[in-house]
Amino acid sequence: MAKAPQINGIHHVAYRCKDAKETVDFYQRVLDMPFTVAFSEDHVPSTGEYDPYMHVFLDAGGGNILAFFELPEQPEMGKDPNTPAWVQHIAFQAPTMDDLMDVKARAEAEGIEVIGPTNHGIFKSIYFFDPNGHRLELAYDTGTAEEMTELKRVAPDMLEEWSRTKKAPQHAAWLHEKARDDH
Repeated sequence: MAKAPQINGIHHVAYRCKDAKETVDFYQRVLDMPFTVAFSEDHVPSTGEYDPYMHVFLDAGGGNILAFFELPEQPEMGKDPNTPAWVQHIAFQAPTMDDLMDVKARAEAEGIEVIGPTNHGIFKSIYFFDPNGHRLELAYDTGTAEEMTELKRVAPDMLEEWSRTKKAPQHAAWLHEKARDDH
């Protein structure tokens, strides 16, 4: 049997934006992300179709790249009306709790509504929206190695139970109890 190709990580993730410059400025100001690369063409390289675009890339740290497309000749951006706003989001990792709180203060100083910090038991996070309506999360890990090992251990059982019942399994209920105890 041939060995499966190895994945080294995510090269980049790409989302649509309303205005490339506004988007780059926001991510630089609020999250200190360096703007690294821009591509702009009239024809899509993979399909050859005419669709002028600006494609911008930001360094999210740790070798992770966040990219956006501005598509001025396409209909206005929309969202999936059947998916709640809290579901689809981009989550970034904060190195410290102080960093998380600094971003919260910066976002709020710009008049952006920020939810949190919310305690998830193994991490604390804040939530807010970028100028394009993309929900962002900034998370600071607080879980211990033992807690992460236990979560990994029960993950297959939880998924199997969910698959059968479509009800929340309680294998990791301690996680939510821990979060409640912190309040």
